[in-house]
Amino acid sequence: MEHIAIIGNGISGVTAARHIRKMSDKKITLISGETDYFFSRTALMYIYMGHMKFEHTQPYENWFWEKNRIELKKGYVSKVDHEKSQLIFENGENLQYDKLIIATGSKPNKFGWPGQDLDGVMGMYHKQDLENLEKYAPNKTVCKRAVIVGGGLIGIELAEMLHSRGIPVTFLVREDSFWNGVLPAGESGMINRHIKNHHIDLRLGVNLKEIKADDHGKVKSIVIQETGEEIECNVVGLTAGVSPNVDFLKDSGIEIGRGVKVNRFLETSIPNVYAIGDCAEQHEAIGNRRPIEAVWYTGRMMGETVAQTICGNKLEYKPGYWFNSAKFLDIEYQTYGWVFGRPKEYEAQFHWIHESDTKCVTVSYHKETREFLGINTFGIRMRHEVFDRWLTEKRDVDYVMEHLPEANFDPEFYKHFEKDILNAFQKQQTVNA
Repeated sequence: MEHIAIIGNGISGVTAARHIRKMSDKKITLISGETDYFFSRTALMYIYMGHMKFEHTQPYENWFWEKNRIELKKGYVSKVDHEKSQLIFENGENLQYDKLIIATGSKPNKFGWPGQDLDGVMGMYHKQDLENLEKYAPNKTVCKRAVIVGGGLIGIELAEMLHSRGIPVTFLVREDSFWNGVLPAGESGMINRHIKNHHIDLRLGVNLKEIKADDHGKVKSIVIQETGEEIECNVVGLTAGVSPNVDFLKDSGIEIGRGVKVNRFLETSIPNVYAIGDCAEQHEAIGNRRPIEAVWYTGRMMGETVAQTICGNKLEYKPGYWFNSAKFLDIEYQTYGWVFGRPKEYEAQFHWIHESDTKCVTVSYHKETREFLGINTFGIRMRHEVFDRWLTEKRDVDYVMEHLPEANFDPEFYKHFEKDILNAFQKQQTVNA
């Protein structure tokens, strides 16, 4: 019986295992050193905030794995020997496989800052990070201040978590406006104001110089590079992005760039070895997408795709139109298609912001053809499948703006803003005509 080994029990690895099982009787071993069972990583913040318990983040009952004949193995793989088709574990054990799927996800970036490995310094990615947070920041008495370094989605989540327990937060962001590499200026500015309105000490355009220790090897303070200012704190959250978790593959002979290099079929440079999820790097980026995408839904899609290939139906990975969603404190964010932080030469953007300063929409379209290219929404929920359809149909921006109410997904009795948005859009078009 063919044996499929999967390293990593996140959304990518688990989806691959489930779909291989649906289509075959192959032997499947799912390996993880982090937790016994699969859990929803994006829900970790809600455990700390008291909305859920850890077991609530496990999508499957513990009996599910045995019932579906998916063997679980707890342990860290230290080496892949592809010539012998075996995995070597940190404890010296080994495991034979016929086909291997690498789904080891990401690890938080560290940039060699002095003090980055002290007690009280953590990322916010693994279950172990959550345990560290409970230890070093259970309340505002133990943790008098936390400093977060890096202004992405994980940074804002960590700020919200600490804020929920009344812990003062200083937020160091290297860019001169929050997440402005991704968000257009109007949206980024709104999020800056929203963070400050929550009494979070947002510092823009600054870098971390070093983290200082007390006499017990614990965090005492940080120093800002540009000003030399020292800020006392008990916890430092490093949230300056993530990178593929592939160090254990360095001497494996499998081709690595930043991640594990894969083709459109998610095959690596070695036959019968595949890579999916955050740790996979496309040789050639797909459309406007990045070669590495640390996104939940693309991980799930890669898991489904590679399962088909392993079960004899060779399938190309086609992620479709870009979309994503997140939350900035209490403002929900969605994006469909492409809206660039700095518009491309062919791209025009229409931006509408509500007087409450908590809702806005940016629509991107082609200057010449007026083809609709993408939309960002903040504080207004929209329907994914509607935008998917409009992008496929290559609708023009005028059609999209007039039919915007069809895409609205807000609950009943919510106030609707599509009329205001359309009026503002038409006004802008008249001015520009």
